[in-house]
Amino acid sequence: MRHAQDELVWVDKNGVVHPLGEHAAEQLRRRKDGAFRLMPTPDHVIFMRFTGQDGRRDEEDGAVVRAAGEIVSPGALCDVLALVAQAGWRGELTVRDGEHNRSIFVENGNALSARTDVEEERLGRILYRFGVIDEVGHRAILERLADGQHTGERSGERYGEAGVELGLLTHNQVYTYLARQVEEIVLASLTVADGMYCFLDGFTEAQLSSRHSISLNGLLMDGVTRMDEMRYFRQKVPSADYVPERLAGRGDPGKEFLKMWASIDGLQSVNDLARGLGFGEFETTKQLFQLVQSKHVAMQRPRLNGGPLEIVETANAVLREIHQEADTAGKGTILRNNLGSFAEGNYEIVFRDAGPYEKGTFHSQRVVDNARALAAGANVEKFLKEMLYDYVSFALFTTGSLVRRAKDQGLGKQIEPLMSRLRPLG
Repeated sequence: MRHAQDELVWVDKNGVVHPLGEHAAEQLRRRKDGAFRLMPTPDHVIFMRFTGQDGRRDEEDGAVVRAAGEIVSPGALCDVLALVAQAGWRGELTVRDGEHNRSIFVENGNALSARTDVEEERLGRILYRFGVIDEVGHRAILERLADGQHTGERSGERYGEAGVELGLLTHNQVYTYLARQVEEIVLASLTVADGMYCFLDGFTEAQLSSRHSISLNGLLMDGVTRMDEMRYFRQKVPSADYVPERLAGRGDPGKEFLKMWASIDGLQSVNDLARGLGFGEFETTKQLFQLVQSKHVAMQRPRLNGGPLEIVETANAVLREIHQEADTAGKGTILRNNLGSFAEGNYEIVFRDAGPYEKGTFHSQRVVDNARALAAGANVEKFLKEMLYDYVSFALFTTGSLVRRAKDQGLGKQIEPLMSRLRPLG
């Protein structure tokens, strides 16, 4: 887990660049060894591209950067995708958030292929999430790849081929879910809240792991709908770990919900149902929201780790939302400074060597271990709830004063289901 400072470099008065963080040093080491041209930019921006010693932009120096910019909030890429689709550009849209890299290959307003280093967006995990294979099958395919000295799931096609060889997948399933993977990578890119995008002109066929033709405008409309609706659905279905339970005396719902209704057993979470039904998280959440609205279903708290660990993880989930809100508004540094001043005394002991990290979260096990030592035999869960509820409440109060939103769109309303799990009793 990194802090923002890990990505900093320092430009001294002589124009020499010094990496301040290990991540910044690593990023510089990964660049080509050679000369870079310093492109003309505003004073607060540095943009360089590799040219070699001649200082000229040659074909072998890398693709031309046709467009680039900062990502400062979820949905920031919507306008970029709309532009790319409208212009009919052919090239690679790279999306990087400091931890993860995604690439989307587009041509004539369509997404053709995509790459990702996010584990949940790899082909195997998508096949698992949509219920095509189970965990045992997934591991068997990975073992087959390892035996063949392939590198994990770097290539979706290789993963698919191994699944077909083992009789766990069909060629049709592999092709269908390679296309679904492209869709999931594009939709995930739209939710990136902090990072950088570059549109690189052109690509070679060798860069494509598979070839499809998926409308960017269609994906864009789907992505915007998902983001808007998911925020709405989260008021009733706070996370994919929650467990739906039937309410007695309500009768069967409409026929469009019968498949979902028959699968609800009070034990399976939203994620479990999504895999079993093959619906995916969004469609499952949407149907459960409607069943909650009609009072056929109630959502029960997730069955996570339980005990003190669950308390810290719940606090982390809230803190991620709060810090994203502040960062999007450009108030993240003020929030972090205020929290640093607030977290004195016992907080310094409980948080020792545990964070906070860049997204405001903490290392759950270290916090629990520190709390146990400080509580000295007292009720650790009660102790943690009291401390973390006050800390999170202060973070929410500070962010609310920094970021003004309409009353019915307040952050507090969105995270109340999680706050209720932290709130101390009595």
